[in-house]
Amino acid sequence: MGPAHPCLPHGHRSLDRPCGLLRTRHRHPGSPELNAEPADQIRLLDVQALDVRLSQLAHRRRTLPEHAEIQGLEADLAQLRDLLVAARTEESDTAREQTKAEQDVDQVRQRAARNQQRLDSGAVTSPKDLESLQHEIASLARRQGDLEDVVLEIMERREAAQERATELTGRVESVETKLEDAVARRDAAVAELDREAASVTKERETVSATVPPELIKLYEKLRVQQGGVGAAKLYQRRCEGCRLELNITELNDVRGAAPDQVVRCENCRRILVRTPESGL
Repeated sequence: MGPAHPCLPHGHRSLDRPCGLLRTRHRHPGSPELNAEPADQIRLLDVQALDVRLSQLAHRRRTLPEHAEIQGLEADLAQLRDLLVAARTEESDTAREQTKAEQDVDQVRQRAARNQQRLDSGAVTSPKDLESLQHEIASLARRQGDLEDVVLEIMERREAAQERATELTGRVESVETKLEDAVARRDAAVAELDREAASVTKERETVSATVPPELIKLYEKLRVQQGGVGAAKLYQRRCEGCRLELNITELNDVRGAAPDQVVRCENCRRILVRTPESGL
């Protein structure tokens, strides 16, 4: 029996290696060593691929072009409806103005007609009264002309408001049609993506059920921490999670790990799955 190693308890044989190497490699501080059959680890990559697919589907669902199209159309529609309300309000206001102005014209016309009737009847014989009556008739004629000009101006404004309201009504109807079409296209696209996501989710449940619970638990924890990717393939000496190539020391550590040992990338801490393409 050889001499006891200075770093070992009394009575234990030397392992013929430096004290600093008496540790378990690939163990992150606070992370217990985990073992899983190589086939189980490879199936974890299938779970990861399905999770990536689900993330892609969710991203496509959030970023469908119809969302922006609908948002733009809704903004346009809201603006057009406000303008239409304003045009219809102006039309209504000018209609009331026109009615009032026409009533004023009618009152002046009736008064002038009565004065003219008095003048024509010969009932007024006093020269002074005749002069006053004629003067009033002339004044009423001027007043009637002014009021009729007001009515024409109001009628023009009302007609412009009516035309504006008609134009805006057509534009609102056009945008409403476009919006309905965009909503229908969005709903169809969302429904298709949801159907695909449901299918992928079901497949994911089936595959993940074949992976040991402890391995899935670690994977889920890392996936949350690492932006959706908890396990990555070691491909041609490079971690496909962080895209960094392992240095020679890290590669030797991975080479020395047992096939069923779950190793972690020293750079990103994701589960590193070895395959025939790992380049070890």
